[in-house]
Amino acid sequence: MTRVFTAILLLLLVGLRAATAQQDQGVWVQVEAQPSLREAQDRAQDYARALPDVNGFRLGSGWYAIVIGPYLRSDAEQVLRVYRAEGQIPRDSFITFSSSLRQQYWPIGANVLNRGTLAPPVEPEQLTVDTLSDATPQPSDETRSQALQSERLLTSQERKDLQTALQAAGFYNSTIDGAFGQGTRRSMADWQSFNGYEATGVLTTVQRAALIEDYNAPLISVGMAQYTDDQAGISVDLPLEAIAFDRYEAPFAHFKSNSDLNAQALLISQEGGKPTLRALYEVMQSLEIVPLVGPRELRGDRFTLEGRGKGIVSYTEAALKDGKIKGFTLVWPEGDEARRARVLAAMKASFATTDAVLDSSAGADAEQRVDLVSGLQIRKPRLSRSGFFADASGTVLTVSEAADSCSRVTLDGDQELQVAWTDADLGVSVLRPRKSLAPINVAEFRADQPRIQSEVAVSGFSYEGALGAPTLTFGQIADVRGLNGEAGVKRLALAAQPGDAGGPVFDDSGSVVGMLLPTPSEGRTLPGSVSLAVSTQGLNDVLTQAGISGQAAQETAEISPNELSRRANGMTVLVHCWD
Repeated sequence: MTRVFTAILLLLLVGLRAATAQQDQGVWVQVEAQPSLREAQDRAQDYARALPDVNGFRLGSGWYAIVIGPYLRSDAEQVLRVYRAEGQIPRDSFITFSSSLRQQYWPIGANVLNRGTLAPPVEPEQLTVDTLSDATPQPSDETRSQALQSERLLTSQERKDLQTALQAAGFYNSTIDGAFGQGTRRSMADWQSFNGYEATGVLTTVQRAALIEDYNAPLISVGMAQYTDDQAGISVDLPLEAIAFDRYEAPFAHFKSNSDLNAQALLISQEGGKPTLRALYEVMQSLEIVPLVGPRELRGDRFTLEGRGKGIVSYTEAALKDGKIKGFTLVWPEGDEARRARVLAAMKASFATTDAVLDSSAGADAEQRVDLVSGLQIRKPRLSRSGFFADASGTVLTVSEAADSCSRVTLDGDQELQVAWTDADLGVSVLRPRKSLAPINVAEFRADQPRIQSEVAVSGFSYEGALGAPTLTFGQIADVRGLNGEAGVKRLALAAQPGDAGGPVFDDSGSVVGMLLPTPSEGRTLPGSVSLAVSTQGLNDVLTQAGISGQAAQETAEISPNELSRRANGMTVLVHCWD
């Protein structure tokens, strides 16, 4: 009753969206693959007796897949979770896409994807009593004794492969050693029982083949095959029905998606030593294809990187040997973990190298952009604003939008910051570095109010870091109050850019007289030459709330533009907000 009730609930949840998925060709849950059409039809019929939406298609590899669907992606993932939990489908079932499916064979006559149909296999002529004695004996499965005899002929690796397949199917959780002790026998019996066989604890030849076929189904579904790149000097198994070679851009051979799966891969090949390996390790972590969340390690002559986020799971490994760095990256969609794990394991096990190395000039004529590294998109922050050092330990003052709803806040893209205090009314945040810094210059706050029409300059990253250093924008104090007459805010006659917000406002002696605020984005539009700034009193109040004392300015004479630029460069920082 529980399984039936769960299935009904699941149908209610996804049923309303099934028509849309049908129109979009949808996403499927592959539960099995069989090497022959007859076996596949029999198994599809068995599944159809218990589950809705059962379909069967030929695969490009020549095998025959049994799938459930089509659904929208989110619904397919829910179907996979629920049916797995209920034991309705094998534990190694996985998400697949229409691009990997060919002609339809089940239900008989159906043509959901408009890719043709396969006729059912011709039934053999019925044997009569008169012809029975002349008929060729039909093959049958082995007895337990025969199964033990055939099992003795297995190599050590074949025995380990069976244990690995049982482990992947969720029936074995001990050491992969090729020794068929009590634990392995028990897991074999459990697998037999689950799949409708007599639970003898000894797999027959047919059962061993079925177990290995089920284990390899995820690899078959993506066309896993050996790929050799003579230019890169790498040989590795790749999912060649999911990705295809695209181009070289040293040090990478790029493989792009050629299916709905949206997988990607890189082969890494370059000359170098440990400094080159470390530089590659750092560069890879700046790329969009390597999300920030995940373990990463650089040790000796090798490194590994894993990342999860924004709908993908990424894995990179590279090693240095004899002055050559070789490795690979696999990028896979989230929600297809069982198949990703199998593909990744196959790539690791098959990875081999030769003495050849990719020419460092390969791809030199490709598109060049500052936000690309060898054709790969550099990870970009959601928002970048200016800020400035407020004390000798590296505390930073900036606008609150630079730290609002961010997964990480960093200084110049590297040093991590944490929010110490935020004044939402003023729009100011105080950020502390996780590791103490040693600023070249620290803000000196002027105590008295500057006069209207006095000269000021804002130091900021006007173009959000594109120029690599802050710029000075000059203007004047237009009013010592805000647009509505409020105290604590100044109006400046100064044309600022969005990236300047959070930058310090200097007077002609180099003292800080305020901090630039963002241009209001709701309710009003200001002229381009009008900017707003928080007064030093407001900034000192926020610092006090954060437990920090601002440094008071000393009476000094007017300084030169060059000196002002020097002070501003040593004090102004770029603050990044990351999703």
